[in-house]
Amino acid sequence: MQIAIDRIMQTYNLMANRAEAASDEARTKVTGYLQSLLDGGETDMHRLTVCGLTYLRELDGSNDPVKAGYTGL
Repeated sequence: MQIAIDRIMQTYNLMANRAEAASDEARTKVTGYLQSLLDGGETDMHRLTVCGLTYLRELDGSNDPVKAGYTGL
């Protein structure tokens, strides 16, 4: 699981310049999320990585097209 967390955090930190405290908080949150996926039976590290990155992007709102400026026009 640590490999997936490291990959997630490396990619997530490349997407935007985040403060150390924000990065530490994101690591804590994604660790708990991945643990719940592992407890549910997911074992594929690539899938865990993608799910964890998606989870963090949903938390910070970067997956929201409205927040990204998309107006539908």
